[in-house]
Amino acid sequence: MAVMRLFWTSLMLLFLILQDGYAEDKPRKISMRIVEEPSNYGYGNQVNSGVRTLTPRVKASNVSGPAPLQQLAGRCYSKVLGNYKYKFCPFYNVTQYEQSLRWNPYSGILGVWQEWEIENNTFTSMVMPEGDDCGGSRRRQVKVYFRCGNKNQVMNVTEPTTCNYMLEFKTPLVCHPHVMLVYPTLSEDLQLQWDQVEQELYEEQITQKGYKKRLRRIFEAAGYQLSQKKQEELKAAVSSQDKTKDGDFTTLQQCNAEYKKLREEVETLKEQIKTQEERFPEADDLVLEEHALDYDLMDDYL
Repeated sequence: MAVMRLFWTSLMLLFLILQDGYAEDKPRKISMRIVEEPSNYGYGNQVNSGVRTLTPRVKASNVSGPAPLQQLAGRCYSKVLGNYKYKFCPFYNVTQYEQSLRWNPYSGILGVWQEWEIENNTFTSMVMPEGDDCGGSRRRQVKVYFRCGNKNQVMNVTEPTTCNYMLEFKTPLVCHPHVMLVYPTLSEDLQLQWDQVEQELYEEQITQKGYKKRLRRIFEAAGYQLSQKKQEELKAAVSSQDKTKDGDFTTLQQCNAEYKKLREEVETLKEQIKTQEERFPEADDLVLEEHALDYDLMDDYL
């Protein structure tokens, strides 16, 4: 008897909860709690607090390149430009936080550190692709350019083309005229390989195209640029991240589909409760008499 009474008690509680959830026109009290939790909405919340966690879709590459710049690893530098706050973490990523009165201001990752762009024996920029989605199959990406300056600071961020950003960072670490040269940073073995490539180009044993390919392999071996294998691994990681996990929605269609399933489950539960009521009507009075709960009390505990 005690087991049956517990069963009917649980069943009626579920019924009351469902009824309360769908009685949208019925006024009721709502219990509220104030919690210390960063919000993603409203003016400057995520910008000022800086505590909202953004998860990159891929891992950042290892620290590499000019030795002086490697001192910047593990640090971050912010700059407010117009309605946006940008945060640059060398050898990690670049993020953007919208300061707006809109109900859903944007905050996200513009790019994740992957490799150096190298031209004419010079590290020209940090390349940070695989940022947040930017419509269709496009993703945001950033190139970071270093300029000589009196202190470490983000000077400017622009978007020359849609979803492609350019960040200018000033630092005294690049003021020496040779600090961004590639050749001096290579191991002795890789320097010898480069010397050999230069000799073959001079003797016209290889074309300019072949020369660039050979240099690319040297830069890949040094860890400055992604090899073909690394690029494939990166694509695989991105593809894996893009697969929808349980409870995660990347499109409105997915959200609507899951919502429809939940509604169907709720309707099924309501039908089951209705069937049980029709089969055992005498149980209603017994349960409600011994376990009467008003909506106000339930709101305090749900």
